[in-house]
Amino acid sequence: MTSSPQYQNLTKDRWQKLTFFQQMANVGAEVGRAIKWRKRNDDYRRLALERMLELLDLTIDSASSRSRRKELMRLREALADYFYFDNQYCSTDEGWEKYFLPFNYAASLGL
Repeated sequence: MTSSPQYQNLTKDRWQKLTFFQQMANVGAEVGRAIKWRKRNDDYRRLALERMLELLDLTIDSASSRSRRKELMRLREALADYFYFDNQYCSTDEGWEKYFLPFNYAASLGL
């Protein structure tokens, strides 16, 4: 779904140096941007969604275990369903914000 990398200078090695919580907090920031721009600017929303998927794919690629990778792929499916398809999982803006909040908190603690 992504066209060209939004994070041109971000390498897989640099991404893997971040903690899991930092990675997920960054994914969550892009989710928040996509939610913010949903009704105000379609181009900004699209770019945030592309960045979200790009960062999530990097997180999936750097997952330390099979179970974590599997869970992240479920997350990717649910996010794609919410933003691109029919929202079969009945997600909400508030639900996504609550989901990513603990990652932001953990990242701010340096975990």
